Amino acid sequence: MPLKFNVIVAAAAVLMAAGASAQDMQVVKIGHVAPVSGSQANQGKDNENGARMAIEDLNAQGITIGGKKIKFELLAEDDAADPKQGTAVAQKLCDAKVNGVIGHLNSGTTIPASAIYSNCGIPMITPSATNPSLTQQPGVKGVFRLLANDDALGAGLALHAANNLKLKKVAIIDDRTAYGRGVAEVFKKTAAARGIQIVDEQATTDKATDFMSILTAIKSKGPDGVFYGGMAPQAGPMLRQMEQLGLSNVKFFGGDGICTAKLPELAASAKTLGNVVCAEGGASLEKMPSGKAWRARYDAKFPGQFEIYSPYVYDATMVLVDAMKRADSTDPKVYTAKLYDTTYKGVTANVGFEKDGELKNPAMTLYVYKDGKKVPLN
Repeated sequence: MPLKFNVIVAAAAVLMAAGASAQDMQVVKIGHVAPVSGSQANQGKDNENGARMAIEDLNAQGITIGGKKIKFELLAEDDAADPKQGTAVAQKLCDAKVNGVIGHLNSGTTIPASAIYSNCGIPMITPSATNPSLTQQPGVKGVFRLLANDDALGAGLALHAANNLKLKKVAIIDDRTAYGRGVAEVFKKTAAARGIQIVDEQATTDKATDFMSILTAIKSKGPDGVFYGGMAPQAGPMLRQMEQLGLSNVKFFGGDGICTAKLPELAASAKTLGNVVCAEGGASLEKMPSGKAWRARYDAKFPGQFEIYSPYVYDATMVLVDAMKRADSTDPKVYTAKLYDTTYKGVTANVGFEKDGELKNPAMTLYVYKDGKKVPLN
């Protein structure tokens, strides 16, 4: 009897300990949104991969916040690069009571979604949306950006066109999205101020694939450069069609939306690929504090899937959790204030934010394509 009694007591103790352990475990939900369907799915999946890698690394650390062991859980959603779907997904994450959000990829989805997150009291960090107006919305709070905005990208490209390439006449095309229009407008303003003549302005959509009529009109104006405000799935066919129309000596500029590893494939290795100059709002991987080592880990987990923004997504997730740790709370109402005090040594940069949520001292890198590969100019 005493032995049986001891066994029962021991079993009860084990159950009580297990119960206490479960009670001390808190699940913290991190939302992530990007287009993982549609023409931009490759970039969206790359972003999501960065988030999954960060969540895995965080859970391996055995983090304790507020006296409880934390298990991080990723709630990944698809906005298909569509503003309406983006706002629907934002409300879904609010209803799920996520503790923070990383995303969205596009400015056109991020801007309307940010107002919803603000109303819900949930902070968000975008790793890729670059329209400057995102952080300037009246009454919208808790919005942060982890890379340079279009003011830097568009201006940097225009200055390169004027100062380094000595171009005289440029045509501009944009895809009518918040991102495409925004970066094109900055390029136009800076280029004109530097004496470059804007000989034509055309518009398309982020779903188009046929640009022959637009490019034919542009060809008649004799530009020595074309700026495209839009994404790679359109830039690729545009480069092919420029070659077909005999525009093989015309420089082709674009922001981070076209600056992907997949552009050579999308352009079917057209000769015009060699005329591309694109800009990203951050340092090249080679110049990032931990870029090369991080990329090696990423490629081992997700071979052949790297595009642009996954290291920024990774850092954004880490920065969100760093604020929770410093606040000793996972409650957005408590830890959001700590985001403004961030001093985090990340993969992409030493991260800190201005009062409006913009990244302090953002880098900007120009790229070209040589032998089918994207290489940094600076």
